[in-house]
Amino acid sequence: MINGETLKLAIISGANNISSIKARINDLNIFPVPDGDTGTNMSMTITAAAEALKNMEEGDVAAVSKATASAMLRGARGNSGVITSLLFRGISKGLEGKVRASGEDLIHALGLGVEAAYNAVTKPTEGTILTVARMGYEAGLEALDTEEDAAVLWETVCDAAAEALELTPTMLPVLKKAGVVDAGGKGILTIFEGMLSVLRDGVVVEYEEESYEKENDDDWFRSAAAEFDQVINFTYCTEFIVGRNPEVETDPNELRLYLETIGDSIVMVADDEIIKVHVHTEQPGNAMQHGLEYGQLLTVKVENMKEQHKKAKEDNDKAKEKAEKKAQAEEKPALEPVEPTEDYGFVAVAAGEGLCNLFKELGCLNVVSGGQSMNPSTDDILEAILATPAKRVFVLPNNKNIIMAAEQTIALVEDREVTIVPTRTIPQGLSAMLVFDPDSDAETNVENMLQAAKNVATGQVTFAARDSEFGSKKIKEGEIIGLENGKLTVTDKTPNKALYKLAKTMINKDMSFVTLISGEDVSDEDAAAAVEMLESKFADQVDITYIKGDQPIYYYIFSVE
Repeated sequence: MINGETLKLAIISGANNISSIKARINDLNIFPVPDGDTGTNMSMTITAAAEALKNMEEGDVAAVSKATASAMLRGARGNSGVITSLLFRGISKGLEGKVRASGEDLIHALGLGVEAAYNAVTKPTEGTILTVARMGYEAGLEALDTEEDAAVLWETVCDAAAEALELTPTMLPVLKKAGVVDAGGKGILTIFEGMLSVLRDGVVVEYEEESYEKENDDDWFRSAAAEFDQVINFTYCTEFIVGRNPEVETDPNELRLYLETIGDSIVMVADDEIIKVHVHTEQPGNAMQHGLEYGQLLTVKVENMKEQHKKAKEDNDKAKEKAEKKAQAEEKPALEPVEPTEDYGFVAVAAGEGLCNLFKELGCLNVVSGGQSMNPSTDDILEAILATPAKRVFVLPNNKNIIMAAEQTIALVEDREVTIVPTRTIPQGLSAMLVFDPDSDAETNVENMLQAAKNVATGQVTFAARDSEFGSKKIKEGEIIGLENGKLTVTDKTPNKALYKLAKTMINKDMSFVTLISGEDVSDEDAAAAVEMLESKFADQVDITYIKGDQPIYYYIFSVE
């Protein structure tokens, strides 16, 4: 049996284990763009739990697992961190009410965690952290037929998870081409192995600062494969809560499977009492009719996202005076919660003094410092939401790796409505803000903001964070690369040359507006030359706006509408 103290030490050991090798896990990322780094995000997520547990008084298994889940939910960073937090949230649910846990309890709790993680992803991809966790659980479940010792069972989980990790390249061709295993899968295995050290040997893995150097072999290249994210395909945003009938056994996953046949953007959370559903569909009535098979409808909301489209373009060409070189490292005063007195309010995620000030000028009272390679936690976003005095707070993540963390705040806020506008780039966030009309209702504004974001094409000029391949071309670490809507399309020797190539591929006769945002590593002279180049080549086709954004990572962010 496992007591609370043992579980506490196991979580701390898992956190130490992944923190010690997070750079190695980061280097498994296959896309050359500097990103949110899987190892860093996962280690920061579980370290939030470890820090909470270190300050915790003695508690039983239920109390320790609950404190772990709560801290990880708030500390979750990036998609990999959110999925990790959901795994442990499920484990907490499985250990609820238990003073001590048997091996069987632990395995069944892990099963609930795997289920929660899969349910959070609309279209789960095998060959990822989900696969590694699931195959570990399935092996542990099978071992229950002959084994009951918790340590032996968890060792079985780790062994199977390790085997699953080695299989990930066979499930995802991009991993096989790169010659690496999945980074998220490696991260969760590392956490599980740190926990095993306590459960089996009674030894807490100590944190050791890494002395790791990345591979520098000319024959070691990674695949640059990525696809742009989903677009809005359906008309009706349908939300409802079903009060479950305790006398009827039902499987909520069957409802999810049905919803996937009639819509997308599915988010579904279920417990013993309710099922909460969000889906974009053309058939809201059918969605709710199927929901009735599980119990009574407690609340229903249907919003038409395409009924109107209103677009207003404002001049946002104010340049900022100083760059914020180390914005993420600076200590920020804590934001204090305020009463929701206004109708609307906005929270955006951005990095760089120029961009932060621009979002504030457009109406964002609070801008969370973060973005590419520095994903804010759920708690960071939650703090900004609670410090916004509005009954409905619109949150603009402005990065695809921050959306899941932002979505976790919805369940944590009770005194105001939170709407996540899933902007995936800074230009999408700016366009969404520009079309907001204070004289329109919230539903119309959401519709218009989503449509505005959809209409924006985004180009980004940055550097390769690692060796990779682009088609038949080998890319070296540090080489300048250009991305169109998240896909690597050009390479060159200088940011301005890459910008020109990118502009040629993105600007066509259907475009009207171009916005160029320069980063903190671009000199005023280079920025002026870039603007002059765009005006000389494309001024007769489009209106060009320049912003000194001072953002890190990206030399230029380039949007076309």
